[in-house]
Amino acid sequence: MSEASGIEVVAAGFATLACWSLVSDRLGRWNITAPIVFVAAGLVLANPPISAIHVSLSSQGVREVAEIALAVVLFSDASTVKVGALRRDYALAGRLLLIGLPLTIALGTVVAHTLVPGISWVVSAVIGTAVAPTDAALGAAIMSDRDIPSRLRRALNVESGLNDGIATPFVNYFLAAAVAGTALATNTGHHPLVELLLGIGVGGLLGGAGGWAMNAARTHGLSSAPSRSVGVAALSIVAYSLVVAIDGNGFVAAFVAGLAYSASTSAVHGVVERDFTEKVGGVLSAVVWFLFGTLVFGVLRHATWRDVAFAVLALTLVRMVPVALSLLGTRLDRGTVALLGWFGPRGLASVVFGLLAFDTLPTYDGKQVITAIAATVLLSVVLHGASAAPLGRRFARTHPAATDTGTGTGSSDG
Repeated sequence: MSEASGIEVVAAGFATLACWSLVSDRLGRWNITAPIVFVAAGLVLANPPISAIHVSLSSQGVREVAEIALAVVLFSDASTVKVGALRRDYALAGRLLLIGLPLTIALGTVVAHTLVPGISWVVSAVIGTAVAPTDAALGAAIMSDRDIPSRLRRALNVESGLNDGIATPFVNYFLAAAVAGTALATNTGHHPLVELLLGIGVGGLLGGAGGWAMNAARTHGLSSAPSRSVGVAALSIVAYSLVVAIDGNGFVAAFVAGLAYSASTSAVHGVVERDFTEKVGGVLSAVVWFLFGTLVFGVLRHATWRDVAFAVLALTLVRMVPVALSLLGTRLDRGTVALLGWFGPRGLASVVFGLLAFDTLPTYDGKQVITAIAATVLLSVVLHGASAAPLGRRFARTHPAATDTGTGTGSSDG
């Protein structure tokens, strides 16, 4: 992408953002989410008859923007988690992560190998792993709906934050195996467990130290609230980039840093100071969705019924069956299990993994992987974005005993 075209893309993306800001509330009432708007805008502006901008799928800048956006969003999401409350109901998120996620990856791998022609089991595993992580932002109406028990929303939020990072080293692992014909190491030379530990350890230290420094600066009058807000946003990027530089898991680092920051700063001041980070994450996410829109037609123009079938199954069978199995014995009713199973939207992480696979794999495998992932993400943007608010209202009607205290789910789980 030339310098001129890059400026045009930036101008078009931020013009879309400005226009969306004028009508966002009205669009929200019609269940038209921000990702839907930005993907549609990118699709229209980059393709005939307008064709005003051009973005290359192999552009390193696109992938880097997507990675930074995901890191900031993960930090922001984690910083809203109340660690004390999380300790009370960690079992639900733990089931989704420790049982549901591996089963989703395994089932997704089998479905990919069955439907996507001409790819090996290892490349199928790349697809299965890449579409496993969820993106709570695509179901924002659910995450902000106080008629949905906070216990369920926290579980979805924590799952969304951690499964991106957990999946990252395994995507790298399968990519290395696909390229080298062996599964001895990831492309960093580290075992996935080492990458996770680096992310957890360094991310936790940075987040905790950052929270302590913010508290000290506030107490001694060394800084203003606006400047601390900027500092928190910077902390999210530092946590990600520093851990990546030492070949650790940057996405886990960003999320754990957010958790540590939340735990080490006061609730009242923490809300004010992380507000800017949330806004930065929102802007960067909008840019990524716009870029995705500019690329998606070129990626999917040769898609077949197999890609569509994979996308449908990835969002239904591949997600909902593992979630249901992971929740056996919890006494959650069918409606609650169905809600948790359906709201596993695929978003920024899957886009990042798709771009990484396209850059890494041989041409045929790379195209097959990016096509399957793009079809899944596009379908998720539309279906999960449009269904979040209506299904949230329906859940509230059918589960009137549910409250926002996290003490119940409108069922016998108590």
